[in-house]
Amino acid sequence: MPQSLVPITLFVCIVFAIKIVVEARFRMKLLQAGDADEMLRSVARDEDQRRRHGALRWGIVMVLLACAFGVIEAAGWRDLTAGTLAVLIGAVGLGNLSYYFIARKFG
Repeated sequence: MPQSLVPITLFVCIVFAIKIVVEARFRMKLLQAGDADEMLRSVARDEDQRRRHGALRWGIVMVLLACAFGVIEAAGWRDLTAGTLAVLIGAVGLGNLSYYFIARKFG
């Protein structure tokens, strides 16, 4: 199992590094452009809001996944069946829907 984690981790690291480089180049181009001060503030403000919304989404999804695992444990299900998978997928879906309604209400 650890042998298969190395390529996956390497791929994730490469994608993350490319993302960081592209964002840095974008910001550098913004700074080089004239009158970019207000635009840079706007981008930073939007990025901060996206980061907070991302944390909210993942928090809601993880809490509902934990509840789903608790239901699976309480029910005594030990094997991966369609029912256990449905509970887990339903929890993720419910978490995303909850995030959508919360973000829409407060956003």
